[in-house]
Amino acid sequence: MQAEAATSTRLRGRPLVSSAASDDELARRASAGDEAAFEVIMRRHNRLLFRTARSILKIDAEAEDALQEAYLRAWRALSTFRAESKLSTWLVRIVSNEALGRLRQRGASVIPFDSTMDTTGSEAEQSMDDDPDQRPECIAMRADVRRLVEARIDALPQGFRTVFVLRAVEEWSVEEIAQALQLPEATVRTRYFRARGLLREGLSRDIDLALGDAFSFAGARCDRIVAGVLAELAKDRCRHRS
Repeated sequence: MQAEAATSTRLRGRPLVSSAASDDELARRASAGDEAAFEVIMRRHNRLLFRTARSILKIDAEAEDALQEAYLRAWRALSTFRAESKLSTWLVRIVSNEALGRLRQRGASVIPFDSTMDTTGSEAEQSMDDDPDQRPECIAMRADVRRLVEARIDALPQGFRTVFVLRAVEEWSVEEIAQALQLPEATVRTRYFRARGLLREGLSRDIDLALGDAFSFAGARCDRIVAGVLAELAKDRCRHRS
Protein backbone atom coordinates (compact mmCIF):
# COMPACT_ATOMS: atom_id res chain seq x y z
CA MET A 1 0.00 0.00 0.00
CA GLN A 2 1.45 3.34 -0.96
CA ALA A 3 0.59 4.90 2.39
CA GLU A 4 2.95 2.41 4.02
CA ALA A 5 5.92 3.40 1.89
CA ALA A 6 8.62 5.45 3.55
CA THR A 7 8.56 9.13 2.61
CA SER A 8 12.11 8.74 1.35
CA THR A 9 14.87 6.16 1.49
CA ARG A 10 18.64 6.49 1.72
CA LEU A 11 20.70 3.31 1.91
CA ARG A 12 24.39 3.28 2.80
CA GLY A 13 25.10 6.61 1.17
CA ARG A 14 23.14 5.94 -2.03
CA PRO A 15 21.01 8.74 -3.52
CA LEU A 16 17.74 9.71 -1.94
CA VAL A 17 14.67 8.05 -3.48
CA SER A 18 11.29 9.68 -3.06
CA SER A 19 8.23 7.53 -2.41
CA ALA A 20 6.41 9.84 -4.84
CA ALA A 21 8.32 8.25 -7.74
CA SER A 22 6.17 6.16 -10.07
CA ASP A 23 6.43 2.38 -10.13
CA ASP A 24 7.84 2.52 -13.66
CA GLU A 25 10.57 4.94 -12.60
CA LEU A 26 11.43 2.85 -9.55
CA ALA A 27 11.52 -0.32 -11.65
CA ARG A 28 13.92 1.31 -14.14
CA ARG A 29 16.22 2.44 -11.35
CA ALA A 30 16.05 -0.89 -9.56
CA SER A 31 16.78 -2.85 -12.75
CA ALA A 32 19.98 -0.77 -13.01
CA GLY A 33 21.00 -1.96 -9.53
CA ASP A 34 19.54 0.81 -7.37
CA GLU A 35 18.65 -0.99 -4.12
CA ALA A 36 17.19 2.17 -2.61
CA ALA A 37 14.59 2.23 -5.39
CA PHE A 38 13.88 -1.45 -4.80
CA GLU A 39 13.33 -0.76 -1.10
CA VAL A 40 10.66 1.79 -1.97
CA ILE A 41 9.05 -0.80 -4.26
CA MET A 42 9.00 -3.32 -1.41
CA ARG A 43 7.55 -0.93 1.13
CA ARG A 44 4.92 0.24 -1.35
CA HIS A 45 3.71 -3.25 -2.23
CA ASN A 46 4.50 -5.25 0.91
CA ARG A 47 0.97 -5.48 2.27
CA LEU A 48 -0.60 -6.41 -1.08
CA LEU A 49 1.97 -9.13 -1.73
CA PHE A 50 1.89 -10.48 1.82
CA ARG A 51 -1.88 -10.78 1.63
CA THR A 52 -1.59 -12.55 -1.71
CA ALA A 53 0.94 -15.07 -0.38
CA ARG A 54 -1.04 -15.64 2.79
CA SER A 55 -4.27 -16.19 0.87
CA ILE A 56 -2.54 -19.21 -0.65
CA LEU A 57 -0.43 -20.51 2.25
CA LYS A 58 -2.69 -19.52 5.19
CA ILE A 59 0.31 -19.33 7.58
CA ASP A 60 1.92 -15.98 8.38
CA ALA A 61 5.51 -17.27 8.68
CA GLU A 62 5.32 -19.20 5.41
CA ALA A 63 3.80 -16.21 3.67
CA GLU A 64 6.68 -14.02 4.88
CA ASP A 65 9.24 -16.54 3.59
CA ALA A 66 7.47 -16.77 0.24
CA LEU A 67 7.32 -12.98 -0.03
CA GLN A 68 11.03 -12.60 0.68
CA GLU A 69 11.94 -15.21 -1.92
CA ALA A 70 9.54 -13.62 -4.42
CA TYR A 71 11.26 -10.26 -3.96
CA LEU A 72 14.64 -11.85 -4.65
CA ARG A 73 13.23 -13.44 -7.81
CA ALA A 74 11.76 -10.09 -8.83
CA TRP A 75 15.06 -8.28 -8.25
CA ARG A 76 16.90 -10.76 -10.45
CA ALA A 77 14.25 -10.55 -13.17
CA LEU A 78 13.63 -6.79 -13.20
CA SER A 79 15.34 -6.43 -16.55
CA THR A 80 12.51 -8.50 -18.06
CA PHE A 81 9.74 -6.27 -16.66
CA ARG A 82 7.89 -4.37 -19.35
CA ALA A 83 5.66 -1.41 -18.55
CA GLU A 84 2.81 -2.85 -20.63
CA SER A 85 1.48 -4.19 -17.34
CA LYS A 86 1.50 -2.64 -13.89
CA LEU A 87 4.44 -3.44 -11.63
CA SER A 88 2.01 -4.60 -8.93
CA THR A 89 0.46 -7.07 -11.39
CA TRP A 90 3.89 -8.45 -12.25
CA LEU A 91 4.81 -8.78 -8.58
CA VAL A 92 1.53 -10.51 -7.65
CA ARG A 93 2.17 -13.08 -10.37
CA ILE A 94 5.66 -13.77 -8.99
CA VAL A 95 4.57 -14.09 -5.35
CA SER A 96 1.53 -16.23 -6.20
CA ASN A 97 3.71 -18.61 -8.21
CA GLU A 98 6.21 -18.79 -5.35
CA ALA A 99 3.46 -19.54 -2.81
CA LEU A 100 1.86 -22.20 -5.03
CA GLY A 101 5.28 -23.81 -5.49
CA ARG A 102 5.66 -24.04 -1.72
CA LEU A 103 2.27 -25.72 -1.45
CA ARG A 104 3.40 -28.32 -3.96
CA GLN A 105 6.66 -28.91 -2.07
CA ARG A 106 4.78 -29.79 1.11
CA GLY A 107 2.54 -32.18 -0.79
CA ALA A 108 -0.62 -30.11 -0.59
CA SER A 109 -3.27 -30.36 -3.25
CA VAL A 110 -2.90 -27.37 -5.54
CA ILE A 111 -5.58 -26.21 -7.97
CA PRO A 112 -4.03 -23.93 -10.63
CA PHE A 113 -5.66 -20.51 -10.94
CA ASP A 114 -6.41 -21.19 -14.59
CA SER A 115 -8.10 -24.53 -13.90
CA THR A 116 -11.44 -24.90 -15.64
CA MET A 117 -12.78 -26.91 -12.70
CA ASP A 118 -14.41 -24.52 -10.24
CA THR A 119 -15.46 -25.90 -6.88
CA THR A 120 -19.17 -26.62 -6.78
CA GLY A 121 -21.44 -25.06 -4.19
CA SER A 122 -21.74 -28.28 -2.17
CA GLU A 123 -17.97 -28.83 -2.19
CA ALA A 124 -17.33 -25.26 -1.08
CA GLU A 125 -19.89 -25.56 1.73
CA GLN A 126 -18.19 -28.76 2.88
CA SER A 127 -14.88 -26.92 2.89
CA MET A 128 -16.38 -24.31 5.22
CA ASP A 129 -17.95 -26.97 7.45
CA ASP A 130 -14.61 -28.76 7.77
CA ASP A 131 -12.91 -25.61 8.98
CA PRO A 132 -11.40 -26.32 12.43
CA ASP A 133 -12.21 -22.74 13.41
CA GLN A 134 -15.82 -23.86 13.82
CA ARG A 135 -14.99 -25.65 17.08
CA PRO A 136 -16.58 -24.09 20.20
CA GLU A 137 -13.36 -22.61 21.53
CA CYS A 138 -12.81 -20.82 18.23
CA ILE A 139 -16.35 -19.52 17.99
CA ALA A 140 -15.52 -17.45 21.07
CA MET A 141 -13.27 -15.40 18.81
CA ARG A 142 -16.34 -13.76 17.29
CA ALA A 143 -15.73 -10.71 19.48
CA ASP A 144 -12.55 -10.12 17.50
CA VAL A 145 -14.11 -9.41 14.12
CA ARG A 146 -10.87 -9.04 12.23
CA ARG A 147 -9.58 -12.45 13.29
CA LEU A 148 -12.91 -14.00 12.43
CA VAL A 149 -12.77 -12.53 8.93
CA GLU A 150 -9.30 -13.96 8.42
CA ALA A 151 -10.36 -17.42 9.60
CA ARG A 152 -13.37 -17.43 7.28
CA ILE A 153 -11.31 -16.32 4.31
CA ASP A 154 -8.78 -19.06 5.06
CA ALA A 155 -11.61 -21.60 4.80
CA LEU A 156 -12.50 -20.63 1.24
CA PRO A 157 -11.35 -22.89 -1.60
CA GLN A 158 -7.91 -21.86 -2.81
CA GLY A 159 -8.92 -20.31 -6.14
CA PHE A 160 -11.77 -18.40 -4.49
CA ARG A 161 -9.57 -17.21 -1.65
CA THR A 162 -6.93 -15.34 -3.64
CA VAL A 163 -9.50 -13.77 -5.96
CA PHE A 164 -11.53 -12.61 -2.95
CA VAL A 165 -8.53 -11.11 -1.16
CA LEU A 166 -7.42 -9.17 -4.23
CA ARG A 167 -10.97 -7.98 -5.08
CA ALA A 168 -12.56 -7.31 -1.67
CA VAL A 169 -9.61 -6.60 0.60
CA GLU A 170 -7.18 -4.95 -1.83
CA GLU A 171 -9.99 -3.50 -4.01
CA TRP A 172 -8.38 -4.50 -7.29
CA SER A 173 -10.49 -4.38 -10.43
CA VAL A 174 -11.64 -7.56 -12.16
CA GLU A 175 -9.38 -6.69 -15.08
CA GLU A 176 -6.31 -6.34 -12.87
CA ILE A 177 -6.96 -9.68 -11.14
CA ALA A 178 -7.55 -11.45 -14.43
CA GLN A 179 -4.26 -10.12 -15.76
CA ALA A 180 -2.28 -10.98 -12.61
CA LEU A 181 -3.68 -14.51 -12.20
CA GLN A 182 -4.03 -15.13 -15.94
CA LEU A 183 -7.73 -15.95 -15.70
CA PRO A 184 -10.70 -14.95 -17.86
CA GLU A 185 -12.53 -11.96 -16.38
CA ALA A 186 -15.73 -14.02 -16.28
CA THR A 187 -14.01 -16.59 -14.07
CA VAL A 188 -12.78 -13.87 -11.72
CA ARG A 189 -16.31 -12.50 -11.37
CA THR A 190 -17.81 -15.96 -10.77
CA ARG A 191 -15.27 -16.91 -8.13
CA TYR A 192 -15.59 -13.58 -6.38
CA PHE A 193 -19.39 -13.73 -6.16
CA ARG A 194 -19.34 -17.35 -4.99
CA ALA A 195 -16.75 -16.55 -2.33
CA ARG A 196 -18.73 -13.54 -1.15
CA GLY A 197 -21.86 -15.67 -0.88
CA LEU A 198 -20.09 -18.28 1.24
CA LEU A 199 -18.65 -15.63 3.54
CA ARG A 200 -22.00 -13.90 3.93
CA GLU A 201 -23.42 -17.10 5.41
CA GLY A 202 -20.75 -17.23 8.11
CA LEU A 203 -20.10 -13.61 8.98
CA SER A 204 -22.03 -10.89 10.71
CA ARG A 205 -22.79 -7.56 9.06
CA ASP A 206 -19.53 -6.27 10.55
CA ILE A 207 -17.56 -7.93 7.74
CA ASP A 208 -17.31 -4.77 5.68
CA LEU A 209 -15.88 -2.84 8.64
CA ALA A 210 -13.32 -5.54 9.36
CA LEU A 211 -12.03 -6.18 5.84
CA GLY A 212 -9.67 -3.23 5.82
CA ASP A 213 -7.73 -4.72 8.74
CA ALA A 214 -7.74 -8.34 7.56
CA PHE A 215 -4.24 -9.89 7.39
CA SER A 216 -2.69 -6.77 8.84
CA PHE A 217 0.88 -5.97 7.87
CA ALA A 218 2.40 -4.15 10.82
CA GLY A 219 5.42 -1.86 10.52
CA ALA A 220 7.73 -4.37 12.22
CA ARG A 221 6.80 -7.10 9.75
CA CYS A 222 7.29 -4.74 6.82
CA ASP A 223 10.71 -3.74 8.14
CA ARG A 224 11.64 -7.41 8.70
CA ILE A 225 10.81 -8.38 5.12
CA VAL A 226 12.73 -5.44 3.66
CA ALA A 227 15.76 -6.06 5.90
CA GLY A 228 15.79 -9.75 4.99
CA VAL A 229 15.73 -9.07 1.25
CA LEU A 230 18.41 -6.39 1.45
CA ALA A 231 20.62 -8.75 3.49
CA GLU A 232 20.30 -11.39 0.77
CA LEU A 233 21.16 -8.83 -1.90
CA ALA A 234 24.27 -7.88 0.10
CA LYS A 235 25.30 -11.55 0.18
CA ASP A 236 24.86 -11.73 -3.57
CA ARG A 237 27.16 -8.74 -4.03
CA CYS A 238 29.82 -10.38 -1.85
CA ARG A 239 29.60 -13.64 -3.80
CA HIS A 240 30.01 -11.82 -7.10
CA ARG A 241 33.09 -9.98 -5.85
CA SER A 242 34.81 -13.13 -4.59
